[in-house]
Amino acid sequence: MLPLPADVLERLGAGAESADRSADWPQASWDALRPTGVLAWAVPSEYGGAERGPVACLRAGEALGSACLTTAFTLSQREAAVRLLLKGPAPLQRRYLPGLATGSHFMTVGLSQLTTSRQHQGPALTARPAGGVFVLDGDIPWVTGADRAVAIVIGATLPDASQLLVVLPTDRAGVTVGPPLPLAALVGSRTSLVQCRGVVVEPELILAGPTESVLGKGGGGGPETSALALGLAAAAANYLRQEAAKRPVLMRCVDRLESLLTAARSRLHALAGGPPSDAVLTVRVECTKLVLRTTQTALLIAKGAGFVAPHAVQRWARQAMFFLVWSCPRPVAEGILEDLLPGA
Repeated sequence: MLPLPADVLERLGAGAESADRSADWPQASWDALRPTGVLAWAVPSEYGGAERGPVACLRAGEALGSACLTTAFTLSQREAAVRLLLKGPAPLQRRYLPGLATGSHFMTVGLSQLTTSRQHQGPALTARPAGGVFVLDGDIPWVTGADRAVAIVIGATLPDASQLLVVLPTDRAGVTVGPPLPLAALVGSRTSLVQCRGVVVEPELILAGPTESVLGKGGGGGPETSALALGLAAAAANYLRQEAAKRPVLMRCVDRLESLLTAARSRLHALAGGPPSDAVLTVRVECTKLVLRTTQTALLIAKGAGFVAPHAVQRWARQAMFFLVWSCPRPVAEGILEDLLPGA
């Protein structure tokens, strides 16, 4: 049984190529999602949510990732904001969660500067205490849907190297949202750099910290990231299954890939709702390797036809590379490198 209506997934799939390549906000995809109630799944019932379990949310993410990765990724950033709000003070939950449950407004996150982006440099975004408030200066390098968001959950580093999570309203003085980045894929996510110049945030906007490693073990990438990788891999595996019906010699390859998908999905769901752990990172490595292998296998089988837009295979192959940079902390990168550089 599909976690979302088949007709909705078909509508998302029909717009997937445009959402991937065009910088226009994929409004049609959001319009298709709202009636399904999926926007309320991660929100508690006291705030108007449907409060579905973590495995159900992972299944939905996988289904969306298979239909349209751009839409699934954009939703995942909103869901990350929801999860962080649920760990914060009740006033911020009351302020934002009801509108997120209905889809009347959009929130997102800007956390990569704490985990992966610009880690070889000094802190990209700093916060300094000043008379009972904090003042933000610097860049938030990666914010999906920034120009659509009423607020962004962001991370900043203090002078003592401790970290802070803050809900940053986008209409604050000193906040500048840049144009969408010319990404290799997922262009419709309208991912942008956000600048903060002397932005004042009051204590009531603090979600967590100051503390060391405010995001905890594993940083910002959790099981949800891996679910989207499985969804994209499943789309490519389904294509291969269709080709195998015409070329039976491919059936052994398809069976092997689908077996790997099933095993990875089982391990991922077993971790749902649990705390960050080394096991989450291990599954992330597994799912990233799998999405790269499956999409490249699909391209190999499609041959030249699959390399020409708008064939879905070329899109899947480009999108699979995204998992090499999205929430890919050092342990994950090292695990993937072991596969890319055998015997090194």
